[in-house]
Amino acid sequence: MKNYAEGGTPHAEGPLPADHTQAILETTKRVASLLKASGCPFALAGSVAAYAHGVPANLQHDTDFAVRREDAEHVIRTLEEAGVEIRHPPEDWLMKARWGGEEIDLIFELAHRPVTSQLLGRARMLPVDSVHMPVLAPDDLLGSLLYALSEHHCDFGALLPIARTLRERIDWNQLRREHRDSPMPDAFLYLLERLGVIDRQEERP
Repeated sequence: MKNYAEGGTPHAEGPLPADHTQAILETTKRVASLLKASGCPFALAGSVAAYAHGVPANLQHDTDFAVRREDAEHVIRTLEEAGVEIRHPPEDWLMKARWGGEEIDLIFELAHRPVTSQLLGRARMLPVDSVHMPVLAPDDLLGSLLYALSEHHCDFGALLPIARTLRERIDWNQLRREHRDSPMPDAFLYLLERLGVIDRQEERP
């Protein structure tokens, strides 16, 4: 899957693959345990992060972890020593891995914004299928998805369940300020107003 953070959606084209939910969760737990043992900060991202926050999901693609670029070498060595297969894609904003037959993305940039200590420091410790791990905070998770919207990737339908589930935990005014000059994110926020998911803004720019 092209991950949410880079502008992908939960399968925008073609038939849906089989439900891999439990297999993806098992892979997520395994990798999170290894990352915790490495001592490097990280946070669960993408569709599995949304799942951890309570968004209903039929997981089909991969699991995503946000890590700092400066920790990449140590993280990769930790995973390789545990038998996780590492692949080096042409893109420079992530590394790819595979374990238990499932795909793993180790992401250094969320929608072209570097993963920082501050971002990871805001992560929430949440259970994922009984294993606790840091998960991107709601504002950062949805914000990264909005930053990824473009004329080429603008599947609002994929974002609606996330916005609906997290609406009480999002600083919508902050997201409006950050995205008011970006047509696609601003259009999505306006759609949320029209659908009654969030309160209407009194005056739109």
